Amino acid sequence: MHGGVEITKRVWRAAQLRRMPLWIGGALPWLVIPSGPGLLAWAGWCALDWVKLRRRVAYEWPAWLDGAVPEMEDSAALLDAADTPIARLQQQRLFARLDAAVSRQQLRQIARQHVSSGLPILLVSAVLAGMVWYATTRPAQDGTVTPPSPVSSATAATLAGLTLKLAPPAYTGVAASESAPRDLQVPEQTVVTWCLTGGTGGNNKIELGNGETLEPGEQCARWTATESVVWRWRGARHTLRVIPDAPPEITISAPTQMIQDLRDNATGTTMTVQVKDDYRITRATLHMTLAQGSGENVRFTDREMPLPASSNPKLRNWSKTWALSELAMEPGDELYFFVRATDNAGRAQTVQSPTYTVRRPAPEQEAEESAAMPSLVKPASLRSQRQIIIDTEQLIADMRSTKLAAADVRDRSERIGDDQAQLRRRYGQFLGEESTLFGEEAAKAPRAAEKPDEEEGHEGHDHAPGGHDHDHGEPNQRKGGIVNETQQILATYGHAHDEAENATMYDEGTKKVLRRVLVAMWDAEKSLRAVTPKSALAPEHKALEAIKELQQAERIYLHKTAFTPPPIKEEKRMTGEMDGAASYRRTQAEQAAALPEELRTLVQALSGEAALPALWMRTANDWVRTRLVEDEQRLAAQRAIQDVADGCIACRPVLRAWLRSGAGQGQVLLQAKTSVDTAFARRWRESADGATKP
Repeated sequence: MHGGVEITKRVWRAAQLRRMPLWIGGALPWLVIPSGPGLLAWAGWCALDWVKLRRRVAYEWPAWLDGAVPEMEDSAALLDAADTPIARLQQQRLFARLDAAVSRQQLRQIARQHVSSGLPILLVSAVLAGMVWYATTRPAQDGTVTPPSPVSSATAATLAGLTLKLAPPAYTGVAASESAPRDLQVPEQTVVTWCLTGGTGGNNKIELGNGETLEPGEQCARWTATESVVWRWRGARHTLRVIPDAPPEITISAPTQMIQDLRDNATGTTMTVQVKDDYRITRATLHMTLAQGSGENVRFTDREMPLPASSNPKLRNWSKTWALSELAMEPGDELYFFVRATDNAGRAQTVQSPTYTVRRPAPEQEAEESAAMPSLVKPASLRSQRQIIIDTEQLIADMRSTKLAAADVRDRSERIGDDQAQLRRRYGQFLGEESTLFGEEAAKAPRAAEKPDEEEGHEGHDHAPGGHDHDHGEPNQRKGGIVNETQQILATYGHAHDEAENATMYDEGTKKVLRRVLVAMWDAEKSLRAVTPKSALAPEHKALEAIKELQQAERIYLHKTAFTPPPIKEEKRMTGEMDGAASYRRTQAEQAAALPEELRTLVQALSGEAALPALWMRTANDWVRTRLVEDEQRLAAQRAIQDVADGCIACRPVLRAWLRSGAGQGQVLLQAKTSVDTAFARRWRESADGATKP
C-alpha cells in the first residue's frame, strides 16, 4: 500500500512540473498590466485546472504506467490495492522492480505524453490581458457607466445550497437535526430530507447507492433510511450509515451455573440480573416455576414477577437474595427461572434468557440395619439417558469455565453416577435382574454381554410363544446335578429367573442390544464414580444410541421428498424401454448457477472496455443489496458502481471483484456415473482376471 501511494505521488509530481510553466506563464501578462481582477481570475482558473488534473491523475495513472512501462505487465493497478493472495504476490513483484523500471526520465516522458503544455491557453491569457489593457487605457468617449454583468446572479442561482434534515423515529428519543451534507449515522427508519436553499438552478439530482435518484426542487426530497447507502450531489460523495435496532441483552450473573445444587445447610439463593437495550426497555419479567413432589405426584407452580425500572431507561439492574422459605422450596424441590425482556421498537423485540435450575437436595434415605429384611426404597424419579448426558456435559463445561472445588466436582459426579446406576438397573430388569440391593444382578449383565458365546450356547430351553416349554433332560445329565427331590421338582417345573436367557421372551437381537446398553451404562457409571466425567461421555452416547435402536425397532421409515416425479405414460408402462428415463435424485442434486445470466453478462463486460449492457446499474444494485451483508462491503460496492457509471475504466475490475464476491464459494458436487452391468460384462471381467493370474 505504501508503494502505491509513493508511485502516485511521483506521477502527480511529474504532471505538476509539466503543467507548472502554463500556470506561471499565464499569470505574467496580468502582472505586467497590472490587473488585480485578471490575476484573481487566472488564479481561480489555475485552481480549477489543478483539481481537474489531480482527479485525472488519480484515475488514469495505472493506465499511463501500463502503456509506457512494459515491466508493469498491465498490473499497475495492483500497486494501489490487492485483495487476493495472487494479487498480493504480483504486487510484491512490482514493488521489487518499481525503482528500476520507473525512473524520473520515464515519468517526465509519461507526463509529456498525457499532459498537454497548454500553449493555446497561454496565448488566450495573453490576448485577454492585452484586450483588458487596451480597454482600460483607451480614453472614454462618454460618461456612461457600464452596467454590471448578470453573470454573478446566474452563478448564484446555479450554486444553490443543500440542507440535510434528519427525523429519527419517535421511540428512539433522538431529536431531529439539520446539517450540511456530510457523512452521518442515523437510526433505522429515520426520515432523511434533502432541501435546496438559495435557489433551484443547476443539476440538483441526488444519486443513492442503491440505484434510486431523487431530485429536490421547490419541495424537499424524502427517503426512509432502511439500509446504509452512499449518496452524492454535484460530484460530492457522502455516506449514510443506518444503525439497526438491537434486541435487548440479558445477563444473569448469579447463579453462575446453569444448574446449581444447593448445599444441605443452605438457607437461601441469590439471583442477579442485568437487562440492557440501545433505546428503552418497556418490560422485563422474571418467570419462576417450582417443581415439588416425587414420582407421579409432581406439582408445578408458576410465578411471574416484573423487574423494577431504574432511572436509566436503557438499563435495569436487579439483585435479590431469596430465602428458601420465601420460595416455598422443600428438600428435593427444583426451581426453574428465566428472564424475558421487551424493547420499545416499532416492532417490539422480545428476548428470553436460558433457563436456570436451582436444586435443593433431598435427605438421604436411611436403610435398616437388619440384613435379613432390607428396606428397598423406590427411587423418587428416573432420569433419562439424554438428561444424564446433558448433566455430564454441563459438569465438564463448568469444570473448564469456573474453578469448582474438588468436593463439588466429586459430589456432582457421584450424583450423576447414581442416576446412571438407577437407569442401568431399570433396563436390567428386562434381562431378568430382580434384586438391586447390592448390584449383583447389575454386574451379571455386563459379564453376560462380555461372554455371549457361553450364554448363547445354553441348550435345553424351547420357549414357545404361549409359555415356557422346558426340556432339561434327565436329572443326572443336568449341570451341577439335583441334590434332593425338592430341588429336582423345582428344576423340572420351575423357571430360573436369575438367568438372562430365561427371564424374558425377547428375541435374541433385542437381548444383544440390551446387553450393549448395560455394558455402556456400567462403563459410564465407573467413570463417574472415579470422578472422570470426560471419559464417561463416550459410553453414555453409546448407551443412548443403543436405546434409540431399541425404540426404533420394527418401525417403518418413509422417505420424504419435495420432488414429485412426472407420471409415466400408459403406452410406456411394462414395455422395458429406458429411453428418456432418469433418476430424480440426479435432477435434485443439480447445482444452481452461481451467477444469473444478466449478472454473468455484466461481469464479462466489466473485464474489458466494451460497452456495458442495458440496465446494468439495476442488475448490479440488486445483486449488491441482496448478496453483500456487511455495510462496509456494500458501501464500497456502491462507490464502485458510481465510479463505473462516471466512465472510470480503471474502476471496472473493482466492481467486477465485488460482484463475484457476492456469489460466495462454489460448491463441489459429486455424482456417481451411471453404468450398466450385464452378465456378458461380468463374464468378460472374470475371463480377463483369470487370464492375468499366473
